[in-house]
Amino acid sequence: MEIVLVRHAEPEWDRDGLNIDNPPLTTRGRRQADALAERLADEHFDEVKVSPLVRPRQTLEPLRGRRGWDEDVDPWLEEIRSPVWHGTPREKAAEAFREIRARPAEDQWRGIEGGEPVHEFVARIREGAGLFLAERGIEPVGDRLPVWKVPEPGRKLLLVAHAGTNSVVICHLLGLDPTPWEWERFVLGHASITRLEALELGDGYTFSLTRLSDVEHLAADDRTR
Repeated sequence: MEIVLVRHAEPEWDRDGLNIDNPPLTTRGRRQADALAERLADEHFDEVKVSPLVRPRQTLEPLRGRRGWDEDVDPWLEEIRSPVWHGTPREKAAEAFREIRARPAEDQWRGIEGGEPVHEFVARIREGAGLFLAERGIEPVGDRLPVWKVPEPGRKLLLVAHAGTNSVVICHLLGLDPTPWEWERFVLGHASITRLEALELGDGYTFSLTRLSDVEHLAADDRTR
């Protein structure tokens, strides 16, 4: 089994100096999405799921158009929920991110004031990933090591989401303990491709990270994060 995680292309976080909530893609982001579609055009996927937010859905649009896929939104893939900043000066968001990075490590779990606490976000994504996998028969074997039951090892899944969401999923599949800075542990570029493959063991499968943040399909000037 292979699970392919795509991060959305570059979003327009601010316009004319004002924050945009749930932003669309920039012009460069649309170029990134087109290049991503070209890269994945010939790959077969048994299932394709996308986050409900605008930026991943627009990232998937060129590939959906090529393949004739219907949009299959899965709510659990939503990124951490930020405070409502729409229409406020972009400096407000920038200052909030500077403040959280300056905190002691344990204090970072509570997240940005007015947004979703990081510990709740990590729990939400891990629970969503666990239910998503269990519906497909992919479940842990025991509770001590990251060994999984994989009933259909030939399947290939594509999930189009976010840096935070994808990083938490990676940690969940690899059996890594969570931290309040998953975005920093795995640095994922815009429109990047990350791949995990299930490798057979004596009593199940373990997931191996075979490619992290692949952006070779993007022109050098279009590589952003």
